[in-house]
Amino acid sequence: MKMQRLRYPLIIAHRGCSLRYPENTLIAFEKALESKVQMIELDVTLTRDRELVVIHDETLDRTTNGRGRVMDHTLAELKRLDAGGWFSRRFTGEPVPTLADVLKMAVGRAAVNIEIKPEAYDTRHPEDAVERQVWELLHRQHMTDDVVVSSFDARVLTEISRMERPPALGYLTEGAGLGGVFDVCQRIGAFSWNVDYRYVNRTRIDQAHAMGLRVFTYTVNSRKQILSLLDMGVDGIFTDDPVAAAACLSNSGSEERRV
Repeated sequence: MKMQRLRYPLIIAHRGCSLRYPENTLIAFEKALESKVQMIELDVTLTRDRELVVIHDETLDRTTNGRGRVMDHTLAELKRLDAGGWFSRRFTGEPVPTLADVLKMAVGRAAVNIEIKPEAYDTRHPEDAVERQVWELLHRQHMTDDVVVSSFDARVLTEISRMERPPALGYLTEGAGLGGVFDVCQRIGAFSWNVDYRYVNRTRIDQAHAMGLRVFTYTVNSRKQILSLLDMGVDGIFTDDPVAAAACLSNSGSEERRV
């Protein structure tokens, strides 16, 4: 699944099929992939021993049976945790996956949006910096053309933009204060602007398109909101229920378009 082959607008499985399965787990991603979604989204941070692990929160408390900060635990310690039982007893025993686990599952089946969490960024720029590790893993797995790397921290994206053959970059923003967003996107050569759906309008979308940016909106689960955003011309929708969103897209008659 190469980025240039994607058909727009995209339905992007937010943390996998996370309405029906425990977010950021292998089963959530597998179910999203089985639905033929074109892109999955996941969150990446570092363990204490500097391994790339897929989990959204800075702490373990909400989505595992562990406690404390993710970055205070080794990968081996995280692998012993249950990342599914909080959602339903049916998923007890689901492990916390590594980024390599998910990329191996997705290769050839869907593109991947990798969100690097701001807390993983290190201003000292060590050799095993999170952004460097992500870049190296993508090159080892020959997936640089299949991935968008996004972050709320523009410094992460700036570092990646300076690397040889960087993947596509997506600048994440939240809240109404959007001053300087397009300057950042231009500086890093962003592929997409990933924005809270509540803070976009047709004018901003047109501005982004005039710069060659794709506009991906998060996190959208209602049919009414999906249809409204499609009408405004967004290029992708992050959703917790990709099956329902795909049905909405199909029924809306929205014209698919390629890059």
